[in-house]
Amino acid sequence: MGRYVIRRLLQMVPVFFGTTLLIFLMVNIMGDPIAGLCGDRQCDPATAARLRKEFGLDKPVWQQYLTYMGNLFTGDFGTAFNGQKVTELMADAFPVTIRLTLVAVFFEILIGITLGVVTGLRRGRPVDTGVLLITLVVIAVPTFVTGLIVQLLLGIKWAVIDPSVSSDARLDELIVPGLVLASVSLAYVTRLTRTSIAENSRSDYVRTAKAKGLPRGRVIRRHLLRNSLIPVVTFIGTDVGALMGGAIVTERIFNIHGVGYQLFQGILRQNTQTVVGFVTVLVLVFLLANLLVDLLYAVLDPRIRYA
Repeated sequence: MGRYVIRRLLQMVPVFFGTTLLIFLMVNIMGDPIAGLCGDRQCDPATAARLRKEFGLDKPVWQQYLTYMGNLFTGDFGTAFNGQKVTELMADAFPVTIRLTLVAVFFEILIGITLGVVTGLRRGRPVDTGVLLITLVVIAVPTFVTGLIVQLLLGIKWAVIDPSVSSDARLDELIVPGLVLASVSLAYVTRLTRTSIAENSRSDYVRTAKAKGLPRGRVIRRHLLRNSLIPVVTFIGTDVGALMGGAIVTERIFNIHGVGYQLFQGILRQNTQTVVGFVTVLVLVFLLANLLVDLLYAVLDPRIRYA
């Protein structure tokens, strides 16, 4: 196991450098950040030259990347164009988005897996058909439409919740936004769990366990569910990074000042340091989540061994 973890960590190194380089290049070619910094008025040449030198934009892109990566290993993610350290923006934004993501993952696990198990064990029955139709509708409707409808009904028409989240972004305020954020992923988890349960319920090891006279609940928990959850864990693990990075729409709808909000503002203002810094951390989150998923395989299925 130890050698496997070390090997996986070494494999992450070229992936990390490759993705950060790609992101850095894409962000730097999306427009002139100095033009965005000056606003509607065009900067005079002297001011533009001074700003480019101040932020290191007068150097070639490859040199800017090497400088950025060198500073990165010292914990310096650069400075935004407004003079604020990117690490300060991260300290404010990431705790909010992490809470929102945890709420979303909780709903994925609780509702998605529960519905998947129920429908998988009752394949072809009315409850199975009904859940399949509902999940199909959820997948087909874009998240921003779902969010706006929920905000309109619960926040404005019925006044059950506050239409926007406060600056503190308390956990109880993030329940509805978290459910909106998790809606599409929750539908996929439900369908994936259903398919896996339905297929594995016809496997030889399940029939053998039933033939031994084991209680139905134990067969489901100890044999059927553990093996069926492997593809579901894979999806949820990779979805963590996607939820954190894809929270832009949900955070904009509910006025949540998290990672998505900061990324949106950075892209809107062409603030390259902010965008690259936040996306770099999201890449690390995605890589670590994938490693954790691989390690969980051995917990779910004892037959899996890592050399």
